[in-house]
Formats: sequence, C-alpha cells, structure tokens
Amino acid sequence: MASASGRVESGRPEPKSCVSCGRQIEWRKKWERNWADVRYCSDACRRSKPSSVDRALEEAILELLSKRAHGATICPSEAAKVVGAGGEETWRPLMEPARRAARRLVAAGEIEITQRNQVVDPSTAKGPIRLRTRRPG
Repeated sequence: MASASGRVESGRPEPKSCVSCGRQIEWRKKWERNWADVRYCSDACRRSKPSSVDRALEEAILELLSKRAHGATICPSEAAKVVGAGGEETWRPLMEPARRAARRLVAAGEIEITQRNQVVDPSTAKGPIRLRTRRPG
C-alpha cells in the first residue's frame, strides 16, 4: 500500500512505467539516489525513445476505440494497419510498437489490455491481446 509520500510500506518507492515500452519499472537498490530520474526500463528502451510513429499508433488506438461502442475491443494490429497503410509488409513490423503504444496508454490510464475478456497486467501479458477503453471504477 502506498503512503502519501509515494512510497510503498516496505520503504521502497512506487514502481513507475517506462516511457518507451510502458512496462513497469521496479525499484532497484542501485537507483536509490536517482530514482526520480529513471525513465527507461533498459538500455534498449533508452535507445528506442518514442517517435512520431509511436505517437501515431497511440492516436490510432484512441481513434479506433472512440468509434466503437463502450466496452468493445480492438486488436493492436488494427492500429498498425491504420498507421502502416501500405499492405502487410508495412504494418506487420508495427505490431510490437503498437503493443508498446498500448502499454503506454494503459500507464496513462486511458485504456485497458485484456485477454479472454479479463484485464491483464500489460507488463506480463503474453500472446494475443485486445484493447478497450478503460472502464470506470
């Protein structure tokens, strides 16, 4: 449970989300002095900072969901197809960036990631996922 200072009861700071991939960053002892400055979960994420394509994928996800009934879902491939609208050879490489965009939107509190109609942790979800607008509550 978190306190007002943003720390968990064990004395560790709250986990935060990677700005590149959206996965949860767990506190590590080596980051004790600069936890406020930690933004990426790995060197790979630090090298692949969000680009204009990543922002376009986020916008495509939100746009597609806004056109659906509340509670309806989309596949990340739908957003990849909107952004890479040139055939399979252009949208398929956008699948992992689309999943990263979805995880960033989950971290921002805008959508949920589901599997078999159950909300799942985006940091650990494996296999096919669906995206839907966040339900209140």
